[in-house]
Amino acid sequence: MIPIYLVRHGQTEWSLSGQHTGRIDIPLTPIGEEEARVCGRRLEKMEFANVWTSPLQRARRTCELAGFAAQAHLEPDLMEWNYGDYEGLLIEEIRKKRPDWNVFEHGCPGGESPEQVSARADRVIALLRGIQGKTIIFSHGHFLRSLAVRFLGLPIQMGQSFALGTGAISILGYKQTPQERSTMVLWNSGPTLPR
Repeated sequence: MIPIYLVRHGQTEWSLSGQHTGRIDIPLTPIGEEEARVCGRRLEKMEFANVWTSPLQRARRTCELAGFAAQAHLEPDLMEWNYGDYEGLLIEEIRKKRPDWNVFEHGCPGGESPEQVSARADRVIALLRGIQGKTIIFSHGHFLRSLAVRFLGLPIQMGQSFALGTGAISILGYKQTPQERSTMVLWNSGPTLPR
């Protein structure tokens, strides 16, 4: 089994408030920094052949505080959804305009559609299938959910069924044989911090 570790960045002010945080480049909160350190302690005995991170500072800082910055490769396709006109809005504010809205179903005006994000996730998966060794990815909530369901061969809309907390670690895996399916080994294993 070739494992792929997924780490959602630590808490930010907007992840705490519930605001949609796409391409805006905001820092971690002190709790988010501690979540990143907890990830590092949980992973400290592990070696990774590949370390990839979104270029946004919340993911890069999580990677750094977890102890993997020296190996990190910036991968633009790991950035969060472009929320366009919905950047910074709470879901309640969006649903005042569009009551049935769901990012995985409808995408974002002025931003990305589910099809565009699905294509990004598929590009990342193609890269993953072409490399050897254990990989760790530092990225964002909605994008990691999209990546996971596409890795499992599911439509991107299924991402709405997978909760993912800040600082959480997940693991996907596969064998390099055509008859083996991709699997989810672990999902949303969060840091053990008091709240």
